[in-house]
Amino acid sequence: MLEHEREALQEQAYREELVERIGRIVPEDGGREPIPGVSFFRASAPTELFHRVWEPAFCVIAQGAKEVIVGRRTYRYDPYHYLIATMELPAASHVVEASPEAPYLSLRLALDPRTISAVMMEAGYVPSPEGPEVSAFDVSPLRPPLLEAVVRLVRLAETPDEAPVLLPLITREIIFRLLQDEQGARLRHLVLLNGQYHRIARAIALIRERFDQPLDIQRLARELGLSTSALYQHFKAATGMSPLQFQKRLRLQEARRLMLMEGLDASTAGYRVGYNDPAHFTRDYKKLFGRPPRQDVRLHARSVPAV
Repeated sequence: MLEHEREALQEQAYREELVERIGRIVPEDGGREPIPGVSFFRASAPTELFHRVWEPAFCVIAQGAKEVIVGRRTYRYDPYHYLIATMELPAASHVVEASPEAPYLSLRLALDPRTISAVMMEAGYVPSPEGPEVSAFDVSPLRPPLLEAVVRLVRLAETPDEAPVLLPLITREIIFRLLQDEQGARLRHLVLLNGQYHRIARAIALIRERFDQPLDIQRLARELGLSTSALYQHFKAATGMSPLQFQKRLRLQEARRLMLMEGLDASTAGYRVGYNDPAHFTRDYKKLFGRPPRQDVRLHARSVPAV
């Protein structure tokens, strides 16, 4: 047997093992986090769009497919592609391929900038403070070296007593593989202490902190040391949204959470997140979620998000 044939067989065996193990970890529809920072999800049918704020993460699908929508950009990934997110951004996602016979099975590894920074220093990576602009989300092929590390991560989920020792090692290996891959520039930007990417990360933090207050773009630009036009340009490049669109999504997602989790009515939730006009709140809500608040809350009161 030729070397490339052996490698192809080994890759297929890894993919089959991922399906088998994640299927055991999550035997029913829903999610589990058997070890800190590593979560798994299963769905037996395509899901509706679920809106939430994504945190930095490395996401892999063992079976099925999923779409993530950030601003006007749509990212689709499957067992042969992984997704990486490097900023906390509001996004919508839904499972697009799943069935009872072949359920959607996935895993998510949280990315800690401090760990990425440590791996970068040990590997000798020195990112340029003014590197090219990159978006906060992207999809890339899941190649064999990275796939093998993911398999070992999933195996660890079935032996959680070993996690305190082995999880940091496997996580660092995955980060090292990502740094070597085409997503390396995106990870390096995640830990930059200078440059526009850091400024946009700071802008996101400030908008999230003051999301229920009127957005003063000129004040925000001054705080970041940017012109208003530069702020808009760099923010849009990284997030796919303008600062105002970003704030609006944060407001609407928080209002939805308040109605679903705390039982607030639409007018109160809208006012709590910064809307003074209930009609304006209802229009924006319907535009984002597809239904007016009351109808949407009734429909999704028992919904479960997909990882």
